[in-house]
Amino acid sequence: MLIDRAKISIKAGDGGNGMVSFRREKYIAAGGPNGGDGGKGGDIVFVVDDSLRTLVDFRYKRKYVAQSGEKGGTSNCSGKGGKDLIIKVPPGTIIRDMSNGRILADMIEHGQSNVIAKGGKGGAGNQHFASSTRQIPSFAKAGDPGEEYQVELELKLIADVGLVGFPNAGKSTILSMTSAATPKIADYPFTTLEPNLGVVSVDEGNSFVLADIPGLIEGAHEGVGLGFEFLRHVERTKLLVHVVDLAGVDGSDPLDSFRTINEELRQYNPRLAQRPQVVAANKIDLPEGHERLEGFTKAVEEMGYKVFPVSAATNSGIKEMMYHVASRLKELPDSAPLTDAQPEVVYTVQEEEEPFTIRKEGKVYIVEGSWVNKVIGSTNFGVYESLQYFQRALKSKGVIEALEEMGIQEGDTVRIDDTEFDYVP
Repeated sequence: MLIDRAKISIKAGDGGNGMVSFRREKYIAAGGPNGGDGGKGGDIVFVVDDSLRTLVDFRYKRKYVAQSGEKGGTSNCSGKGGKDLIIKVPPGTIIRDMSNGRILADMIEHGQSNVIAKGGKGGAGNQHFASSTRQIPSFAKAGDPGEEYQVELELKLIADVGLVGFPNAGKSTILSMTSAATPKIADYPFTTLEPNLGVVSVDEGNSFVLADIPGLIEGAHEGVGLGFEFLRHVERTKLLVHVVDLAGVDGSDPLDSFRTINEELRQYNPRLAQRPQVVAANKIDLPEGHERLEGFTKAVEEMGYKVFPVSAATNSGIKEMMYHVASRLKELPDSAPLTDAQPEVVYTVQEEEEPFTIRKEGKVYIVEGSWVNKVIGSTNFGVYESLQYFQRALKSKGVIEALEEMGIQEGDTVRIDDTEFDYVP
């Protein structure tokens, strides 16, 4: 079964905390600070693996967390960085931030890698806070938290050629006749419930990937039938083979069917309707198909399309059409994704969010934000120098000014994370 969508949560590793330590050696009465820095947290890295074809593995594991950095050590030793977490995806996978729909990465080439969530920076040890007036700093910085996202993975098949058309037009039969693929074939609508891939070899060193896209119906661009669940698989193809049931065994008019499918492609994305097309006028082995061939060919070629009379059942005309397709592919550039986003677009939420927010619950002023949480996590309230550093940080960032603008008075309670304290001007 083709699994082409998955929703997972990813979290990069947190940075390790800085160390509070002092040099202790024989004959040295009061050594200076030598606390090391915390290690960097591991990144979440997505890598394209062309041996994968579906997103089925993400059905069973939904949460991915990279290793955190180790805390700093004594003697100015830095903590060990956390290992990156490598997540393999098939080619054609788009990674999208579920919070705003923005594309984080477009994974196409085998071996392509993208850092989607960056590990937190390690906290500074107390060795960095020594000065002429502060010779024994008793505090260090906590590590930064790793980036965290809820992401949706969407697989868009990468095939050179896509077979499109109404259900029962004969697409699966053509695929089975031209490649080693063995799609399920039967005489009822929507036999193909997932795209099938096959490799067509026209001669030595000349082959291409052919995708049998599930049958489209009128209204597919709005999600009717299988709809856009499978329309997106056509997006990356370089050329379309439009298969039309010339016999109209279900009572349909072949020319109307041809126009309807093209209109569905246009409605889904106008650029998709501009993809080069080769038309396979199928079922010419049937009397109805043979009778309609001349009129259909004339009308479609006047629209600018090349028509090949074929019979998927008898394999008539298939070889000639595939040689033409192989020849056209050599002339066509690789198709760009139909999304307007650029590949490898990676952004950081932390860079866009405010450093803090303040709200009031009753008589308590609550200060929230990743920045203030980090500062309070680095503060040792039992050490006067650390408390001074904390107060200066709040003042320089504008927290004190914002509290005063909200009307805070001496003795009022301020809460940051799980810590409460009284406000003193």
